[in-house]
Amino acid sequence: MLVRIITGIIGIAAAAFVIQTGGVVFAGFTLLLMLLAWFEYARAFSERGMGLALFTGFVVLGLTWYAAWQRPEYLALAWPLTVLITLLESVLMRSTTNIMEALASGAGLIYIGFPFVCLLQLRGMMPETVFNTDIGSFTFGCAFVWIMFIGTWASDTFAYFTGTAIGRHKLCPTISPNKTVEGFMGSLVGTTAAVAGLGYYLQLPLQEMAVLGLLIAVLATLGDLVESVAKRYVGIKDSGNIIPGHGGVWDRFDSVLFTAPLVYFFVQFVNLLGK
Repeated sequence: MLVRIITGIIGIAAAAFVIQTGGVVFAGFTLLLMLLAWFEYARAFSERGMGLALFTGFVVLGLTWYAAWQRPEYLALAWPLTVLITLLESVLMRSTTNIMEALASGAGLIYIGFPFVCLLQLRGMMPETVFNTDIGSFTFGCAFVWIMFIGTWASDTFAYFTGTAIGRHKLCPTISPNKTVEGFMGSLVGTTAAVAGLGYYLQLPLQEMAVLGLLIAVLATLGDLVESVAKRYVGIKDSGNIIPGHGGVWDRFDSVLFTAPLVYFFVQFVNLLGK
């Protein structure tokens, strides 16, 4: 537990530096995390004897990351090309890659890559809009990256403590035996309140921010469950051990893979600035 706490503190400090700095630092860390998560995903499926397109995935994700950062007009082509390229491997490399491996590769690249691309684009949104607070200034994108992470962490925290204190009814016992209905309800209430509180602090509309908090709690839980299903299928407990006490990058970002796209699209389709 001590190792987990120390690692968590170091991780939060590092995250604060990267998020606040933005620019090439944030973009670089986004790429690093995306590639590490893809490596863990591909390695996990190797436990079932499946050889996913590891190297092709690195190339495709790198090009997609570059498009998101520097040439976003090409992103519309990136995702269909990702699927087509991985499917073609089952034809061009049919002696080593079968169709199920190609499908798992294509799905994994979108599952891993798309959220990190959304996170990168979210950080760069509306840099001209700045929230000035008593703890510092935050651009629109920076503020909502924080809201996404804090909301996701709040969901996990409220679910854990509520479930530990009063959890009696299992939520999905065949997928994640420790999750309870009571914990999930605690996550809904706590995350909604946390995100609404952040909205109040930044003078954003409370009703819309409360809805965002509720959705973050739901999507964070689903993201966690999706990874649990995958890990049960391949027969592993953790996706890696790169983060002492916390497992791998995929383990730590399983919920973010769902909440990052949610927040990215929410702020685009919901008017939060009254303009």
